[in-house]
Amino acid sequence: MDIPTEPIGSIPRPAELLAAMADHAAGRIGDDGLAAAQDRAVGDTVRRLESIGSPVVTDGEQAKPSFATYPLTGLKHLAPDGVVIPFADGHQRQLPRLTAGPLRYGVYADRYLKAALRHAVSPVKQAVIAPSALSLLYPPDGIDGYPREAFLDDLTSEAEADVRRCLDAGAHRVQIDFTEARLALKLDPSGSLLEQFIALNNQVLERFSATEQTRIGIHTCPGGDQDSTHSLDVDSTTLLPALLKLKAGAFYVQLASEPDPDKVLAVLAEHLPDSAHVFIGVIDPIDPRIETPEEVRDRVLAAARHLPLDRLGTCDDCGFSPFADDTSTSRDTAFAKIRARIEGTALASHALGG
Repeated sequence: MDIPTEPIGSIPRPAELLAAMADHAAGRIGDDGLAAAQDRAVGDTVRRLESIGSPVVTDGEQAKPSFATYPLTGLKHLAPDGVVIPFADGHQRQLPRLTAGPLRYGVYADRYLKAALRHAVSPVKQAVIAPSALSLLYPPDGIDGYPREAFLDDLTSEAEADVRRCLDAGAHRVQIDFTEARLALKLDPSGSLLEQFIALNNQVLERFSATEQTRIGIHTCPGGDQDSTHSLDVDSTTLLPALLKLKAGAFYVQLASEPDPDKVLAVLAEHLPDSAHVFIGVIDPIDPRIETPEEVRDRVLAAARHLPLDRLGTCDDCGFSPFADDTSTSRDTAFAKIRARIEGTALASHALGG
């Protein structure tokens, strides 16, 4: 049996696109010039993924400002002083704060999917941000004339539209990025915040049929930005039982950077829903060392001792450059790691009789 393998999402932007982004910010080129550079980067990303044998490709998030904030592009009612996300190395990312309603996405992810489909021969998956992440836009002290309940209603509808538009446009699978899941346990060890996030995300997922849910996946990781994480110190086995209650057909679970992968695999095996597939991370994007195909093979074989082979796949732990300005990993290194994942997964398939 061939074991499926998929990328997670972001890939470092090429030098030409980084230069175009700087020129656009400085007013030296207009929107059309930036869009042309983005499209060239998407085309190069898709071609390179296909050339190394990736059975499923992505746009590499080349045109997204970040994996989390693309829906906010062009919105006016935002202030810069929102929730702060601290990383282990001391740097921070800060979300904006919503100042007025109603919430409407400025950009839906099918824009990026359609751009990739123009270049791709292989199936294309599309990453979208979880509604739980965008729920953090709403300020603790509320917004006059726009109660939190109304905000959550709008957010649920917009998140549904984001996923549905990608399904309708022909996505191989829509991957909901839920990196704040593990962070929720760091912020609130009682689990209450995580339960709220799970409930909100399920409100969106329940709007899809069982058939549609098979084409929706959930990605979880401890964050990955500038070669640092925000919640790797949280035991992932405390997260997984709750996470696996989400009504999705696939789960993409960070594993390569786990100190005790067998412990994590045992919890996955115990709580994996009967019909769901699980893609285990076999590549650590924030480790500068390029894994060998043999290392990947051995990680897959270890997972196969715990998980049903017909529902097992591989992926990277997380994206390589989830924020557009993250240049901590080179583009060539990212593709070399992806090649190792593809080749190592094929070695494991052969060893398991595929």
